[in-house]
Amino acid sequence: MVVLKGIPSILSPDLLYVLAKMGHGDELVLADANFPASSICACGPKEIRADGLGIPQLLEAILKLLPLDTYVPSPAAVMDLVDSDKQRCLAVPVWETYAHLLRLADSESPLEKVERFAFYDRAKKAYAVVATGETALYGNLILKKGVIPPEMML
Repeated sequence: MVVLKGIPSILSPDLLYVLAKMGHGDELVLADANFPASSICACGPKEIRADGLGIPQLLEAILKLLPLDTYVPSPAAVMDLVDSDKQRCLAVPVWETYAHLLRLADSESPLEKVERFAFYDRAKKAYAVVATGETALYGNLILKKGVIPPEMML
């Protein structure tokens, strides 16, 4: 746990370090409990463990510190449903939670939906993967880091 003024205590020192090291355009994967985080990270991305934590609570804390990319159509992406789940009209209520939290962080862009295996490929190129305890199906989320304008830097 981090005990600093203005830093959400849910963010671990390892996650804070990763957020600070990321540059413009780098991506961070918030992975649900079913995501193959360790396998994906064997290919390069840093693995950050956040077992037991849900993605919505982490997302809310991360968005207090991480600027989202405003130079792309959507700075946030989710794994799209596979065809069989589309056919049975599987609802994914956590996506609306993510969209709400993103709007609170001044991102009006819609969530990008990425096909399952394309999502895995994109995750392999991410800067880091945060393995969470999120149990919602299709709870995975990719965030693309933006820039902080000079007038906003302290």
